Amino acid sequence: MTKITGIIIPCYNEYYRLEKEKFCKFIKENSNYHLCFVNDGSSDNTLEMLYDLKQFDPNKITVLNLETNQGKATAVQTGANYLAQLSFIENIAFLDADLSTSLEEMDNLVQKLNNNPRLSMVFGSRKTEEANNIERNFIRKLLSNFVGFFIRHILQLPIKDTQCGAKVFKKNIIENVYSQRFISRWLFDIEIFLRLKKHIGLKDLLNCISEEPLDSWIEVEGSKITLKDSFLIPINLLVIWFSYLKIRTSSKKLSETFKLKLNYNMVK
Repeated sequence: MTKITGIIIPCYNEYYRLEKEKFCKFIKENSNYHLCFVNDGSSDNTLEMLYDLKQFDPNKITVLNLETNQGKATAVQTGANYLAQLSFIENIAFLDADLSTSLEEMDNLVQKLNNNPRLSMVFGSRKTEEANNIERNFIRKLLSNFVGFFIRHILQLPIKDTQCGAKVFKKNIIENVYSQRFISRWLFDIEIFLRLKKHIGLKDLLNCISEEPLDSWIEVEGSKITLKDSFLIPINLLVIWFSYLKIRTSSKKLSETFKLKLNYNMVK
C-alpha cells in the first residue's frame, strides 16, 4: 500500500514568490503526496492564489487559512494537526514556500524515512560535511553559526542544523510534537527536539531521528524574519531554554507508550 506524505507549506505574503508550476508538476508526477498550504494571515493576494492552485488537483491540495498572521510555528502546527486527522496520511512534513529546499530534496528525506522502520523523524541539514551546493550570504551564515552555538548548548544534542525548513515525521509522533502551542514564532524547530527529548529520552531520540545532508539549498530573497526578529533571537532562545527546563520529564507511562509505538514500527 502506498504511503501518503502530507507536506505543510506555510505561506505569508508569498504571492510574488511562490512558484506554482513547480508544485503542480511535483504533485502530478508523485501520487504519494498531499500538499497542505497554510495561509498565515497574508496581507496580499496569497490566499486567492492558493485557492486557484488548489483547483489543479483538489484531491491532492488542501488550503487552510489563518485570519491573522500568527507566525510560522502556528501555521505549521495548524497544518500538522489537520493532516494528522486524515486516515490516508502516514507521514507529515513541512517545507518552506520559497523552495530553498526543493521538493525533490524533500522526496529524498521521505524515502529515507520510509526505508528505515527504526526512524520516526528525518530532517535536512545544510551544515553536515556531506552537504553540497549550499548558497547563502555571508552575514546570514555568520548569524546562523552564532545562533547555532547557543542552540547546541540548549539542546545538548549532536545536531548540526536544527533550523533547516525541511523535516518529515511519522504520523504517530505528531501528537507529542504539535499538541501544544509553541513558545517561539520562528525558533519552534528547537522546541520540536526539546519536546521529543523530554518525551522519550536522549538515547531513544538519537536512535529514531536522522539528520540528512542536502544536495542543494539556495537562499531565496524576501525572508519573513525582520531585523527586529533577528535582534530578538537571543532573548527567544533564553525564554525557550528556561521554559523547557521547568517542564518535568513526561511520565514513564507516556514514555513507554512512545517506545511501544517505535517497536511496533520496527516489527511492521
